[in-house]
Amino acid sequence: MSFASVSHVSKAYGKIQALSGFSIDIDEAQIVALVGPDGAGKTTLIRIMCHLLDMDEGTVTIDGKDVAKRFDDIKSILGYMPQQFSLYPDLTIEENLRFYAGIYGFTGEPFRRKKEQLYEFSQLGPFATRRAGALSGGMKQKLALSCALLHEPKLLILDEPTTGVDPLSRRYFWEMLTQLKKEGVTILVSTPYMDEAALSDKTCAIYGGRKLTEGPPDELASQYRGTIYFVDREPTSKLVQDISSADGLTARRFGTGMNLYVEEGRQLGSLSDHLRNLGIDTASLKKTTPSVEDRFIQLMEEQRNRG
Repeated sequence: MSFASVSHVSKAYGKIQALSGFSIDIDEAQIVALVGPDGAGKTTLIRIMCHLLDMDEGTVTIDGKDVAKRFDDIKSILGYMPQQFSLYPDLTIEENLRFYAGIYGFTGEPFRRKKEQLYEFSQLGPFATRRAGALSGGMKQKLALSCALLHEPKLLILDEPTTGVDPLSRRYFWEMLTQLKKEGVTILVSTPYMDEAALSDKTCAIYGGRKLTEGPPDELASQYRGTIYFVDREPTSKLVQDISSADGLTARRFGTGMNLYVEEGRQLGSLSDHLRNLGIDTASLKKTTPSVEDRFIQLMEEQRNRG
């Protein structure tokens, strides 16, 4: 039985359908990454799971308990970190921890022990007297995570926790999540970064309030239909547009070069004249392995074309 389960959940804001029959199961001690563009429905789903929004249809259970009916029995095992930094900027790191510990009833020696554990885990100890408002983006996120972990939740739900954080801090944050998973914590994390999704046990792609696909990242990447080639040419807007003018071929910027996407059923040879006219020799192309991002973009475009 899944530790957390979302079943056929729908939610509308007036005429805007934020979620449509969305379902997902999350196993114990598993990291599930929820990926999708802005407005896909990620935050709505998370707020419903945390009982901050009422759903129009469907059910959500955590540890076998219905969130809508028994949330008081669930909140002690649930940790939530919202997208926006929500701690007190005028309080120090330690004062924020002490404040939130009071909410959960941690005082005296139990708080001291937990505080030291979190300082070691997050490496925030040397900065305990620094005001939260003066912290870097990465340190703010580590403090917010520490506050969410004070009561030792079994399920941790994070809404785009690394948005706007530098790459090094993002990597360290995910190392922290991996360590929590090893300790038995179940984690649902929404992210706009596909490289983060690749670190999860299961990735769930959402677009327009609907689930596009889910599964282990490697498995999803292997489902890409078509062939991808890398070309070491400056990806000017005109060149990308000219390449993509051929049926069955799309070019996208990739680092300092471009990836060329050949549709399933098309052969590169049939496109050689088109590419040669643009100064690209097909012999110079390097076949590349599809990524989770490639598969997600493919599914998203198919959904758009269906309207």
